[in-house]
Amino acid sequence: MPENLQRNWLREFYQVVHAHRPHFLALHCQEFGGKNYEASMSHVDKFVKELLSSDAMKEYSRARVYLDENYKSQEQFTALGSFYFLHESLKNIYQFDFKAKKYKKVTGKEIYSDTLESTPMLEKEKFPQDYFPECKWSRKGFLRTRWCLADCAFDLVNIHLFHDASNLVAWETSPSVYSGIRHKALGYVLDRIADQRFEKACYFVFGDFNFRLDSKSVVETLCTKATMQAVRAADTNEVVKLIFRESDNDRKVMLQLEKKLFDYSNQEVFRDDNGTALLEFDKELSVFKDRLCELGISFPPSYPYSEDCSQGRQYMNTRCPAWCDRVLMSPSAKELVLRSESEEKVVTYDHIGPNVCMGDHKPVFLAFRIAPGAGKPHARVPKCCVVQ
Repeated sequence: MPENLQRNWLREFYQVVHAHRPHFLALHCQEFGGKNYEASMSHVDKFVKELLSSDAMKEYSRARVYLDENYKSQEQFTALGSFYFLHESLKNIYQFDFKAKKYKKVTGKEIYSDTLESTPMLEKEKFPQDYFPECKWSRKGFLRTRWCLADCAFDLVNIHLFHDASNLVAWETSPSVYSGIRHKALGYVLDRIADQRFEKACYFVFGDFNFRLDSKSVVETLCTKATMQAVRAADTNEVVKLIFRESDNDRKVMLQLEKKLFDYSNQEVFRDDNGTALLEFDKELSVFKDRLCELGISFPPSYPYSEDCSQGRQYMNTRCPAWCDRVLMSPSAKELVLRSESEEKVVTYDHIGPNVCMGDHKPVFLAFRIAPGAGKPHARVPKCCVVQ
């Protein structure tokens, strides 16, 4: 993360922290260190030091940081980073030890990196290679921790699912082949966190799900009155480009589609009214409707933004913009979020840095209050904030 970008990112992040003043703050990062992680690990260390020592975070007297930096182990490396910050006013907060199967009180600040496999305070898995065979060194997987706060136990799962390798392949079928791969991987995670090894707890799963809009339907809608031309490779006769032109209006090009190109003539459609008109094509969560809930989305697609620092609102023309970054939860966790005793609006689901370059993804956050557990009906209400 170059200096400029990191400064922007942290400034916007701190503003959200300051606005909501959570007592428990969870931050989940994916692709930590970026694509070129060997060269970027020094940036990672800088980022972590800055977060833990910054003035903006000084009231968070306890912290747990889990960084999967062990990039030499291709079988296990996920490039996930999970940060948990606990406010000094929070009295009783416990973290679950998965090996001892009991909770331990959280004190001090601790950072774990490299070999997270030996840390009993989390569960980490990389998806099996055969889930996405064409991506040899895929780093996709999940990292799970469990906490107990205000008499309430909950799992926090950092997740990174598979991307769309080709816009052309994604366009071929509805739902796309990639959507099927994500479905399989997410099902695997939900089965793992709800299996018989531990007592059941409500769960929040947040990270980069790589959910995409249903490409075939989107293209049909955006290019209703267009004619399509397929460009084929001379040697293989394989389609390498699709060009959609208006039937009239001088046959103006509306959309060009290649493996890594999605060049639509009117980007405003993804920003107008926060892209709400396109939410009907966001279908990948529907197969999990009994196991995963979400609050209403009222922010624009979170990916793929331009990485040019002067273009904070601009999308790159590499992919169709989509809501990749989400905060999802079990039905019991949603009850917890909405069971607030206060009349004021205390639940916020939004993105961070709408007008600033935050990298190719805009972080997404959920801020809410946890109502006191049944065991302590008059306890103070701690505030929670989870950030993707």
